[in-house]
Amino acid sequence: MCPVTDASVPESVAPVADDEHDATDVAVHRNAPEADPTCLYGLIGDVAHAGSDGTETNAHAIAANFMAYLSCAIGRGVYLSIGNTRHHARLFCLHIGRSGRGRKGDAVSLVLRIDQALRAMDSTFAPQVHRGGLSTREGLAALIHDGYRQGRQDMPAIKDKRLWVVESEFANVLHQGRRDGNTLSAALRDCWDGVDLKPATKSNRLYASDPHVCLSGAISPGELTGLMSARELTNGFANRFLMIWAERTRMLPFPKETPQAVVEQLAARTREVLAFAGANQHGLCEHLRMELSPQAQWHYSQLYRGELNNDHGDGVVGALLERRAPMLLRLAMLMALTDLQTRIDAQHIDAAMAWIRHATASVRFVFVSAAEEAKLAQVLELSNRVLAFLRERGQATRSQISADCLRGKVPKVRLDASLAHLLAATPPKISVSWIERPADAPGTPTRVYRPA
Repeated sequence: MCPVTDASVPESVAPVADDEHDATDVAVHRNAPEADPTCLYGLIGDVAHAGSDGTETNAHAIAANFMAYLSCAIGRGVYLSIGNTRHHARLFCLHIGRSGRGRKGDAVSLVLRIDQALRAMDSTFAPQVHRGGLSTREGLAALIHDGYRQGRQDMPAIKDKRLWVVESEFANVLHQGRRDGNTLSAALRDCWDGVDLKPATKSNRLYASDPHVCLSGAISPGELTGLMSARELTNGFANRFLMIWAERTRMLPFPKETPQAVVEQLAARTREVLAFAGANQHGLCEHLRMELSPQAQWHYSQLYRGELNNDHGDGVVGALLERRAPMLLRLAMLMALTDLQTRIDAQHIDAAMAWIRHATASVRFVFVSAAEEAKLAQVLELSNRVLAFLRERGQATRSQISADCLRGKVPKVRLDASLAHLLAATPPKISVSWIERPADAPGTPTRVYRPA
């Protein structure tokens, strides 16, 4: 991660760079990501505004935690079919912010108060909340197990499989993943997918079917980049989290407490959503089907063919953003349910996409330095120029691309990087073939590039 500099240094006392270093200095100047107000939709936005009003807490951090809680409380009864996959509104959210500035504890406190008020109204709607930290697959399965025998005693199964995990120190989960033989990260992957938690060893009898586990995590950027292993980046663990950057938005020595009457009103509205979703019917799975309206289908199709699958390369950023499409659908389900409807409309897609854009910007801000981001932007810009040229020309050799498209002004290394980027896209945007030279003409075969 590029170190976050103190933007409060007055320009008059900051060192002035000469022309020779201007380009380097500009490359490391960038703003921290800010979420679009469109994220704060309906009930989710009202909770966020209530918690941030008169406090230092970032409204979007509150909203992310409430979405994780609400997605858990809704349960597996509501589903959306895409192909042969049935999606549930199940979210893992990770709040990233510097220690002392992210206000990570404050961002979850109002959601816990809403949970308490909801339990007082009707405890059947409230999910189980676990704040003790996770350490193993077995420990996770024990919280929602299907029953087991301990000695001579039969332990009855837990019928309500909804579990909201609050990991205020998410670094703990990453530490556990580094231990030999620990399968916690694999268990969490299964939970995001909704797959049964089976025993990891023959001696273990704990089994949890139909888990509905959602997670709210908090971590500093230094811990995240320092502890996230290459395995967690490539095995799909990390990209199951909606990662958002959020820090305090103001300085208030004496923040206000959200009035209890407001908390109870928000809890009542939450209960209304949960009643609509049939969240208190713990034994039923997939009894309420959601669908996308024609307008939402068209809107999602455009995003899927474009922004949701924009290529960010085969590095860390690309790996972390692989699940943007299913995550958007889960978010859109939540937005629609807060409107007490099973039809996902275009405005729900818009609100969900605002979260995806903020998560994308947050991942790039945390995992890619400003200088690296500037280089990537150059590759993307050059790739678009080359692709447009090939689509117009039909085909061209590398020399023709350099001379006719780029006027010979782009170094070989940058041209090769742009061609490699286009070839590595999924699906590839160009193809390359080799044309053998005549037998009497020495030299290597000529490479010809065509749009795919």
